[in-house]
Amino acid sequence: MKVTDHLKNANGKTLFSFEIIPPKKGKNIQELYNNIDPLMEFNPPFIDVTTSREEYIYIEKKGLFDRKITRMRPGTLGICAAIKHKYEVDTIPHVLCGGFTKEETEYLLVDCHYLGIDNVMALRGDTMPHQKYFEQTKGGHNYATDLVQQIHKLNKGQYLHDVEEVDNKPDFCIGVAGYPEKHIESPSLHSDLLRLKEKVDAGADYVVTQMFFDNQRYFEFVKMAREMGITVPIIPGIKPLAIEKHLQLLPQVFKIDLPEALIKEVNKCDTNAQIRQVGVEWTIQQSKELLDFGVPVLHYYSMGKSDNIKAIASQLF
Repeated sequence: MKVTDHLKNANGKTLFSFEIIPPKKGKNIQELYNNIDPLMEFNPPFIDVTTSREEYIYIEKKGLFDRKITRMRPGTLGICAAIKHKYEVDTIPHVLCGGFTKEETEYLLVDCHYLGIDNVMALRGDTMPHQKYFEQTKGGHNYATDLVQQIHKLNKGQYLHDVEEVDNKPDFCIGVAGYPEKHIESPSLHSDLLRLKEKVDAGADYVVTQMFFDNQRYFEFVKMAREMGITVPIIPGIKPLAIEKHLQLLPQVFKIDLPEALIKEVNKCDTNAQIRQVGVEWTIQQSKELLDFGVPVLHYYSMGKSDNIKAIASQLF
C-alpha cells in the first residue's frame, strides 16, 4: 500500500514509523530482526530501509595499500523483501543518485515492482569522503529532482529506452527529503524550499524531513513550504540523542543546531546511559508537541538500535 493511502486510512491519526540500516556484509540478518521485533507492537504501517552508496576500502598488498571500491552494506532490496515477508508490513527502499547509473536505477525499480513494493524514497545521496562536493556518477543523475522524474516517467510506462509494449507498469509512491534547517549545500532556506518544490512538481508524493531537535524549526519549515505551494504531507524525521559525541557529530555531519536546553542536560550527565535517558525524555516531549501539531507520522531514525525508540513510542502510541 502507498504511504499516501496509509495516511488517508489513518483519518487524521498520527502513525508510527521508523528507519533501519541493512546489516554489513557477513552479519546475520537476525540482528536486524532483533531490533525490529520490539517496535512491531506499535503497528508501523511502513519501514524505511536505507541504501549505502559505494565507498573505498584499502587492502594491503606487498606492504602497499591498494584502494578498492565496494559496498559495505549491500542487500537493501533483499532486506526490504525479507522484512515485507516476515512482518507483512510495507517497506520503503531508499533509491540514490550517487553511485548508480540511470540503467541500474531502472532495473532496481523494476525489481521493486516485481516484489510488490509500492513506495520508494528518492535521494541524491551523500558526497563521498574523498570528495569536496557531490560528483555525479557517470551515466547517473546529479539531482534528486531528476531521479524523481525518472520514477514518475516509469509510473507512466516510459522506460529509458524504447519498449514496444508496456502492460504492467508500476505506480510508485515517491518520497523525498526536506531540510528544516536547509541542506548543507543550499545558500538559504528559501532556496532549499524552491528545490523541494521542484521535486514535488516533478512527481514526489510526500516529504520526510532530516532530523531536528527544535520543533520550531519544523513548524516554520512547514509554514514556508505551504506558502510556497507545497501541499504534500511533510513527515517529521526524529532521532533521539544517545551519546555525548552526538553534541559534536550531529551538527558537524548534518549542519543542524542543538537547543541549549538539551546541551545543558547532556553536559550534566556522567555516563552514556544517563545521556541516552536524556535523549529519550527530550524526544518524548518533542514528539508530544508534534502530536499536538497534528503531524501525519512520527518517523524515527533508529540507526540499528531500538531500545530507546521503544521507550519513546511506549509513551505515545
